Amino acid sequence: MKKVDDDLPAWPLTIPPEKVCFFIMKARQFDGKDAWSNEGSSSNPSDDAMIDVLEDGADDPVQEEIRSAIWALSIDEQIDLVTLVWLGRGDGTALDWQEVRDTATEAHNGRTADYLIGTPLLGDYLEEALSMFGQSCQALESSHL
Repeated sequence: MKKVDDDLPAWPLTIPPEKVCFFIMKARQFDGKDAWSNEGSSSNPSDDAMIDVLEDGADDPVQEEIRSAIWALSIDEQIDLVTLVWLGRGDGTALDWQEVRDTATEAHNGRTADYLIGTPLLGDYLEEALSMFGQSCQALESSHL
């Protein structure tokens, strides 16, 4: 594996860092939602001060956007995303990439979207893993402006 510098391995993933940043942003939008407080309410959004947009429901558009984006990934990209989550939560370091990815490959199934959406702190784990490879969403945003 090539090194970016003496401490950080090069990006070995099939998923581009920009896509990972998209998932970080969407995961944080989703994590900021709260449980339904008034499920039986029949009021309209203007009557309840738009509070429903901050609540998590089965038809949540952010959740559906995340789910659709995960389904649109190749299997290799899905495995990379799960591997990043595992690295970010402390299941290894960037130097353990291949070993952790092999485990994620064995565990891969058709429920990747459900698994990732159900992972608390998803955005934080992905961001931590990005930093292990010397990447950050802030740096990527700056280079595209």
